Amino acid sequence: MRPHTDELRVASFADLDSSTLYALLRLRSEVFVVEQECAYLDIDGRDTEPATRHIWIAQAGTPIAYLRVLGEPDGGMRIGRVVVAKVARGAGVAGRLMEAALAVVGARPSVLDAQAHLADFYARFGYKISGDGFVEDGIPHVPMARPA
Repeated sequence: MRPHTDELRVASFADLDSSTLYALLRLRSEVFVVEQECAYLDIDGRDTEPATRHIWIAQAGTPIAYLRVLGEPDGGMRIGRVVVAKVARGAGVAGRLMEAALAVVGARPSVLDAQAHLADFYARFGYKISGDGFVEDGIPHVPMARPA
């Protein structure tokens, strides 16, 4: 087993330099827009909110996995935009991202909208399906929640 040669990073929007922001948005576009063929406005204004934390894993300086943690009006947190580059899938990076996200979430309740085929993955971190499934951009999703 090779040691981790990648770097886990956490930053607010204000702490992101332009090159890093560009690389993170590119990764999101490569997977969500190109690979999954979802034409939607990924840049939704929430990336810049003061409570948002961007969490990513970079390999040789290039992001290979990313998610963001958002503050919700009810005081809870929302995990979203979870993405892993195709070349990094199956290496455990999504699990490392979720562990880092839960460290940011702390004792607060949190929610996420999971692609339905990934519900068991999120269940490993204490999330349970919390409502009816729905289809977003042609992909089945389920809302999931994790209590405080």
